[in-house]
Amino acid sequence: MHIEIRKEKCTGCGACVSACPYGAIAIEGDAARIGNECTVCRACIDVCPEEAILFVRENAEEISRGEHRGVWVFVEQRHGDLAEVGYELLGAGRQLADRLNTELCAVVFGNGLEEKAKGLIPYGADKVLLVDKQELDQFHDDLYSSVLLDLIENHQPEILIGGATSIGRSFFPRVAAKLKTGLTADCTGLDIDPEKQILLQTRPAFGGNIMATIVCPKSRPQMATVRHKVMKKPMPDNARRGEFKNVKVDMGKMMCRTRFIEFVKDVSEKVNLTDADIIVSGGRGLQKPENFALLRQLADLLKGAVGASRAAVDADWIPYSHQVGQTGKTVCPKVYIACGISGAIQHLVGMQSSGMIIAINKDPEAPIFKIANYGLVGDLFEIIPALIKELKQA
Repeated sequence: MHIEIRKEKCTGCGACVSACPYGAIAIEGDAARIGNECTVCRACIDVCPEEAILFVRENAEEISRGEHRGVWVFVEQRHGDLAEVGYELLGAGRQLADRLNTELCAVVFGNGLEEKAKGLIPYGADKVLLVDKQELDQFHDDLYSSVLLDLIENHQPEILIGGATSIGRSFFPRVAAKLKTGLTADCTGLDIDPEKQILLQTRPAFGGNIMATIVCPKSRPQMATVRHKVMKKPMPDNARRGEFKNVKVDMGKMMCRTRFIEFVKDVSEKVNLTDADIIVSGGRGLQKPENFALLRQLADLLKGAVGASRAAVDADWIPYSHQVGQTGKTVCPKVYIACGISGAIQHLVGMQSSGMIIAINKDPEAPIFKIANYGLVGDLFEIIPALIKELKQA
């Protein structure tokens, strides 16, 4: 990649000289010249009034599909258990692979996971690549990135998708940056352009007010992370057959600058928020952190989990692991009870696909009521204790 000056259009006005933060541009004669100090930051392109400055990518021609084939799904694991989002992505990946007439491959890193990895074939995988190493037992940015890069360089997939989880959000950008390819984060929809045969990646933009569809036409693999619960987990077909391969990787050659010490579990989270059938969430209307005890009592009676809006988390009333919304977790429970939550678009993005939404708010104009199946206008400190009393009696 480099910056190029079109001398036939350049007037030598000097706008690019003052815009360059690295002092890499000088006027020579009647035109600008780019020096070796250029970092390709592209600040000069935006200010050129004559559109005489171009960003040039080497080998910018359309990549042949013959060089990159296959749809890959990275199936993450925590403590030996494969994440549910991986199964959801296999369902989406199967549809993409069928449209491209190519194979679907599941990629798994961990230790002692052979049987669980083979169990991905009934969920749609044509092939499973397992890297089974003790060093990969716990998530590690450097190691996961290095190993995935090694696999990509050897197999050249066309599409690579993973979960928009703490793991996916951490190391997928590293991989994309190393490969100089695009990455669309937090997708809610994936499809194939029928004419160009490229991945259409749809995600919320501008606080969820619009949906943007993003493409990566000239770099491979096309990479995306997808939020948990926005895709449906496929039904397993136990008669399905596929290829399983335990990939040998020399871990000594993998970059590793840090050391994993310990995993500390959030003991306040009795039920995994993303897997809960019932979620009781609190927002700014709870007024103080102590009042979340009321929600925990209701959630315990319903055998559910406690969630929160960003406002409650930012106020340090409850840990971030409970946050639901665009910058938190996407959930899809059977029942979502929103207590004292106004319903900002950032929160709605994370829970609006719930089976049933019950809103409790003293403001009858609160946006949450527009998407709620049932709305209770009133004081949550009167309504919730009444609900708890009825549940105990029942």
